[in-house]
Amino acid sequence: MPSACDSLIDDIEDMVSSSDPTPHERQSARKSIIPRSRKKNALLSHEELQADSLIPGTQKIWMKTWGCSHNNSDGEYMAGQLAASGYMMTDDPSDADLWVLNSCTVKNPAEDHFRNSIKKAQDQQKKVVLAGCVPQAQPRMDYLKGLSIIGVQQIDRVVEVVDEAVKGHSVRLLGQKKDGGRRLGGARLDLPKIRKNPLIEIISINTGCLNACTYCKTKHARGDLASYPIEELVERASQSFREGVCEIWLTSEDTGAYGRDIGTDLPTLLWRLVQEIPEGAMLRLGMTNPPYILEHLEEMAKILNHPRVYAFLHVPVQSASDSVLMDMKREYCIDDFKKVVDYLKERVPGVTIATDLICGFPGETEKDFQETVDLVTLYRFPSLFINQFYPRPGTPAARMEQVPAHVKKQRTKELSQLFHSYNPYDHKVGERQHVLVTEESFDAQYYVSHNKFYEQVLVPKRAAFKGKMIEVDIYEAGKHFLKGRPVEDSKPFTASIAKPLQKGEVSGLIQTSARTTLLKKDILLHEASPWGWNSVKDAARLFGRVNVTPVESGMPAQTTFSPFLSIVLQYNILKSPENW
Repeated sequence: MPSACDSLIDDIEDMVSSSDPTPHERQSARKSIIPRSRKKNALLSHEELQADSLIPGTQKIWMKTWGCSHNNSDGEYMAGQLAASGYMMTDDPSDADLWVLNSCTVKNPAEDHFRNSIKKAQDQQKKVVLAGCVPQAQPRMDYLKGLSIIGVQQIDRVVEVVDEAVKGHSVRLLGQKKDGGRRLGGARLDLPKIRKNPLIEIISINTGCLNACTYCKTKHARGDLASYPIEELVERASQSFREGVCEIWLTSEDTGAYGRDIGTDLPTLLWRLVQEIPEGAMLRLGMTNPPYILEHLEEMAKILNHPRVYAFLHVPVQSASDSVLMDMKREYCIDDFKKVVDYLKERVPGVTIATDLICGFPGETEKDFQETVDLVTLYRFPSLFINQFYPRPGTPAARMEQVPAHVKKQRTKELSQLFHSYNPYDHKVGERQHVLVTEESFDAQYYVSHNKFYEQVLVPKRAAFKGKMIEVDIYEAGKHFLKGRPVEDSKPFTASIAKPLQKGEVSGLIQTSARTTLLKKDILLHEASPWGWNSVKDAARLFGRVNVTPVESGMPAQTTFSPFLSIVLQYNILKSPENW
């Protein structure tokens, strides 16, 4: 059957008739064609751009952190970045739009609290972002499904994750920081942060460790050792002192192993840091395992004797039984631990040695436990952390034959009773000491200070003492504290070289040059900025509201910017301040 067009066109050449213009004529005709300009629809000057009512960067955030000082430092960094990007941090969980839950995986109870907090947030219709070691180690746990996660090495991207969570999206960032294939210590140390205590800076000197303890879940989250360069750590400490900090805590999963991955060591770092510590300020060294401190004992004794370093060391022994230490894969014997303690006690008079003990590790016999009891009796540790063993899922120790629960409880109770049977500070009564006042007691009745040996000394709550080194007479001793009476004719010494930041104020966003100052959300812009003032105003219309204060005459009195644009401007200023 012929098609419908067969009767109309037999050949394609039939589509061109003799009356049509030739190609030459068609080309020549173009010269006489005048294009007609298209009129643009003018925007009304009063037109307002319509935006989604759910704009990230305008919500209230509540953060809860469990666990060690390393985890607390991560929490401070995350809070600082969120506040710098426009979010409002709140202490009231019921008032928050989103909860950031920063978890600890060391013991079952800590993870139970974390899990319960997730459920509570969901019951209250709160959006949730999870952080810390629990989701990093086991991101596929059933109760974590569908929730946003920020990994322990990705805390510099917390704003991205929170932004997406606010919009109802689920985001997971769990990767490792690497440079040329080498694993890095983590996020940058110069990120904005909000210190829980404006007088105390917590610096993580490395992440991960070199051990493979059979009971440890943290290894699954933090991984192998990765140290920060000395220069970055020194700069972080210097910046902290410029912001009014008077006490620095060095932290990590094992400070003694610092530098082994980058060709340096802990004493080298400490000698550089003490050069930066102002008079009256102090440095506290974090936990170190026995194997990695043994080869540095002589240098460590010298450092702990330094007047601006606390004579305090946390060396976890976990058990006094060599057979149990072997099952734990602790890589030392009890004689190694005793050598560390004896050497430091001899070379650093009055040194405080804190330690940890685990009761009821799989395979622990009565004889093994008695050896631990004997160790505590011998050294009468003033600071002792006693932990009942909890098998953590996925660890070798969880697959070992367990000590009965009632036996673990009894041993924990017996060891706790031994610890509370002696008073380590009675001999201190009557001494005159210099103490650094840094915080308020839990009952809000006293200020808390520490002496050279990092022993807690409660002093009268006088505003003039906060952040000061003062002289006191010790008149009372408790199990965990001393009480000091200020010496009347002694004048408090200001340890901070600058006025401390206010509580909740963001650290790390102050940049000053001849033309520009950047502080928190308030951005001071120079009229000759490479953006150009008109461009900045246009961007403000697109991105919304955050305060910008002009510093040059001729600028508008007030213009508004969004958190997103704020970050862009901050990045450019911090990257090349000389252009601003």
